[in-house]
Amino acid sequence: MSKLLIVGTVAFDAIETPFGKTDKILGGAATYIGLSASFFNVDSAIVSVVGEDFPQEHLDLLTSRNINIDGIEIVKGGKTFFWSGKYHNDMNSRDTLVTELNVLADFNPVVPQNYKDAEVVMLGNLHPIVQSSVLNQMTVKPKLVVLDTMNFWMDCALPELLDVMKRVDVITINDEEARQLSGEYSLVKAAAKIHTMGPKYVVIKKGEHGALIFHNKDVFFAPALPLEEVFDPTGAGDTFAGGFSGYIAQSEDTSFESMKNAIIHGSNLASFCVEKFGTERMENLNKEDVYARLQQFKSLTQFDIKL
Repeated sequence: MSKLLIVGTVAFDAIETPFGKTDKILGGAATYIGLSASFFNVDSAIVSVVGEDFPQEHLDLLTSRNINIDGIEIVKGGKTFFWSGKYHNDMNSRDTLVTELNVLADFNPVVPQNYKDAEVVMLGNLHPIVQSSVLNQMTVKPKLVVLDTMNFWMDCALPELLDVMKRVDVITINDEEARQLSGEYSLVKAAAKIHTMGPKYVVIKKGEHGALIFHNKDVFFAPALPLEEVFDPTGAGDTFAGGFSGYIAQSEDTSFESMKNAIIHGSNLASFCVEKFGTERMENLNKEDVYARLQQFKSLTQFDIKL
């Protein structure tokens, strides 16, 4: 069984959308990535940090999904990272109301000894220096390193981001971030420019409009499933990344053809995440639901045409 190392935040979120609002609930990039990847036959572990205020029941949820939590540091007397946001009516844009770094401010990741040889490393959205420090701890070069980042790091840590990008195989960003990073409006030109920065594969997420993957001259597009209701987009991108990296780790195949399937699996799982607030839908999801919706994706995209 392949090992998948997940690095990212395990956190509290408070979310408001046009459909309602929550108090502090479970969140964090690594949480969503881990829950999503748990639908694949992989040996996964999370490297993160939480405070003493983090409930044991949340840690138990992760272990119940066979996610190793030895790499989650619990800081005595510390408070867990907290983010609060409010989504606009279009559900594509949001305002950050509160960001409290707390224990994340001094996070120094420590990779568990038995995951330093993980075949796939999923670097969730964190400071690029933290992402680099994880790669420095690997004793064997991973078959695939996937990096997620955001415009915040492009604004305040661009040199460090460019350094870590030279060491990764896949980058996942949204269309706005791809344009900012490359300085190109066309996503085809943007992907080509980002290729020159290091990543062999560029995944550009377009929210409700699906996702694209670029590799040299090859391009593949995966649609997002049309949904009747979207309650909360928080974590959808991380759920996508978990499905993508989980599938690659399970398949042990890093070819472009395999990544096309990984994109579909990521989009499939992300379509569930948005149906409830926070991690609620992912916590109650079963493999039968996942498989049934995968069939919907196949029907949505498959056609016969005479050429």
